[in-house]
Amino acid sequence: MNTPQAPHVAVSTAISGLLALGLVAATGGEALAGKAGMEKCAGIAKAGMNDCGTSKHSCAGEAKVSGDPEEWVYVPTGTCKKIVGGTLKKS
Repeated sequence: MNTPQAPHVAVSTAISGLLALGLVAATGGEALAGKAGMEKCAGIAKAGMNDCGTSKHSCAGEAKVSGDPEEWVYVPTGTCKKIVGGTLKKS
């Protein structure tokens, strides 16, 4: 079926896919590899402000409660041990 919209839809879909891949690389890829000069600090994330997934969910921003010992955020290296309730999480 040839319609005038078909090429436009295909191009839009391809661009959307590339943008989504870029977002995954920018967020999830860094989370897996870690960030230079940063460390993962668990137990200090506010609800909805975690940096990546846990055994409870797979995405950033899905922490249900503040201070969950499994939820973590990136902080500058050496900072986590200075925060009450912060636990350094191995990568």
